[in-house]
Amino acid sequence: MLNVSNLSVSYGQSMVISDLQMAVGETESVAILGRNGMGKSTLFRALIGILPARTGSIVLNDQDLTRAESHERVARGLAYVPQGRGIFPSLTVEENIKAGMENTKDLTVLNEIYSLFPVLFDMRRRKGGNLSGGQQQQLAISRALVSNPSILLLDEPTEGIQPSIIKELAKALNEIKRLRQIAIVVSEQVLSFALDVADRILVIEKGRFVHEEARDKVDAAKLSQYLSV
Repeated sequence: MLNVSNLSVSYGQSMVISDLQMAVGETESVAILGRNGMGKSTLFRALIGILPARTGSIVLNDQDLTRAESHERVARGLAYVPQGRGIFPSLTVEENIKAGMENTKDLTVLNEIYSLFPVLFDMRRRKGGNLSGGQQQQLAISRALVSNPSILLLDEPTEGIQPSIIKELAKALNEIKRLRQIAIVVSEQVLSFALDVADRILVIEKGRFVHEEARDKVDAAKLSQYLSV
């Protein structure tokens, strides 16, 4: 579904992503693991169009998105939940969700969202800034889902969230994939979360993938070494 070929991304003269290759299949879950500063967020920002590709291509469902604007990528099936969640703190929960509905006017999707995250229904009139970190993450995911994506990108979704809530988030993402039949790509440092959600693990170091394993063949001790400082 998603094919990234020879992708290079830089900040000025500083190359952060170098000649990167990645493919994601339909309904596949992929976790990209790596320490801080290894290129995870840069990769996601390039995929959604916040950062331009210096070289290479990004193709989704046979459509070349390499030079497309971010809103065009969303319309064609990409959805993005940024690191830090990026919700609108002064808007209510429901207003935040509706902010993601530019490409669909079908308000019935709200019912599906609320069934996935019942706490958001209970708090739908509450300001987003008054939610806990875990609730804000659910809200950010909900806002992304209402665009009916074929692939969901989540950048460091467990950041600042309690361990018990991380488990609930993993269950919710697995249910989303099952119900929506979409692909999910997460960047992560919490290995246990990655193993709960991913069919395949990729490890990134200095802007390149240096290791890949299927979930059922994972060597957790080896992966932990990549994540240690």
